[in-house]
Amino acid sequence: MPACRSGRAVPLFSVLAIAACALSAQTAERPALPPLPAPIGVPKPGPVTDAPYAPQPILQGGVVVPLYPPGSPFLKMDRVREAEQYNLSQTVPGRINSIVNIHNPSIEVHTVDRSINTGAAVIVVAGGGHNTLNVGSEAADFVPFFYNYGINTVILRNRLRRDGYNPQTEAVYDTLQAIRLVRAYAKEWNLDPNRIGVMGFSAGAELTAAAAVRFDEFDKANNAAGDPLAGITSRPDFDGIIYPGPSPFAKNRVAPAIPRNVSPAFLVCGGSGDRVHAIWAMEYYNAMLALGVPNIEMHLYGNGRHPGDPLPDGTRMTGGLTDRNHTPFGTWQFRFIDWFRDLGFLQKPGVETKAAHDVAVFVTQPPIVDRPATAPAKP
Repeated sequence: MPACRSGRAVPLFSVLAIAACALSAQTAERPALPPLPAPIGVPKPGPVTDAPYAPQPILQGGVVVPLYPPGSPFLKMDRVREAEQYNLSQTVPGRINSIVNIHNPSIEVHTVDRSINTGAAVIVVAGGGHNTLNVGSEAADFVPFFYNYGINTVILRNRLRRDGYNPQTEAVYDTLQAIRLVRAYAKEWNLDPNRIGVMGFSAGAELTAAAAVRFDEFDKANNAAGDPLAGITSRPDFDGIIYPGPSPFAKNRVAPAIPRNVSPAFLVCGGSGDRVHAIWAMEYYNAMLALGVPNIEMHLYGNGRHPGDPLPDGTRMTGGLTDRNHTPFGTWQFRFIDWFRDLGFLQKPGVETKAAHDVAVFVTQPPIVDRPATAPAKP
C-alpha cells in the first residue's frame, strides 16, 4: 500500500481512481482531431463525347494508346463512344480492381529508367473470366515489380465477352494488335523490338496462348498498304501463361498448326487444387514438347488454387503477385524472372537473346517424327 507525504498509507484503489480522473480530465480538455482529408488523384473514366472514347491511364504516368484508329473495322461504331466502367477497391482509395465496358481497346505503357532498361517489354493481359478485366492484381501490380528488373510493362485493355465480343477472335486480335503496336513504337519507348512478349492470367492466358500460335495468320490478314503497322510482326518473343484458361490445344478445340518459330513459353498453375486450369496448362506444354520446341518451362504447385476459389479458413485464393498464405505458389514470379534471365532477356538492349538464337536454330532442323512403338519380341 503506497504512502502519502504525511506518512499515512493510501489504498491502491484510491491511487488508481485519482489517476483515472486526471487522465479523464486531460482527455476532456484535448481538442478533437481534425477530419481526415479525402483521397486525391483517384482515377476515373474519361468523359463521353462525340469522338471515340479516350481511355484514361489507371496508373500515374501511363501513356495510353488505342489499339485501332478511329473508323477501324475492328471497332463497333455503335459502341466505341461508351465510357469504360471502373470497379474501385472499397478499402484502398484509388485502386482499380477491374474494368468493364471496353469498346475502344488500348495499351498503357510504363517505361523504366534508361540506366536500368533491358529493352524488354511485357504486355500483361489480365484475367476475369472474360467477364471483367482484373487490372489491379493482374496488371497494375506488375509495373513496380518489373521495374526493379529493368523490364518495361504494358497493360492491355482488351474487349470482353460480357460486352458482346468473342474471346477466341476479337480479344485475341486485341492481343496480337497490341504486340504490333508496341513493336512499332519500340524506338520511341527505348524498347528492343526483339524482346516484346506477353503474359496472361487465366482468361488472359487463354488469349496469350492463342496469340502464340496465330500471329502468322493475323499478320497476313492485316498487311494492307494503307495500314501503318503493315509488315510489323505480331509474333511475341516470349509468352507467360499463368493459371490459364483453355488453350487452342484443349480437347474441345481444333488444334492449329504450330509455327516453327513459335516463341518460348513459361507456364505456371496450381496442381490438383486447380485441376482444370492445370490440365489446360499441360495441354499447351505437351503440344510444344511433342515438337521439341526449345525453352518451354512449366511449374505446377502442389498447394495452389485458382484466384477466387474458397479456402478452408473462409477466405479466398488471391492472384497475381500476392503471397498466397506464405506458400511456394506465391513465389512463382521469381521463377519467371529466373527463366527470363536464363533466356537472355535481362541483358542490355541490342544483344541477341538465347531465346532468339535457339528459335533460329530450331527452325532449321527437321521436325521431330515420333518413332512407332517397337513390337515386343516373340518368345
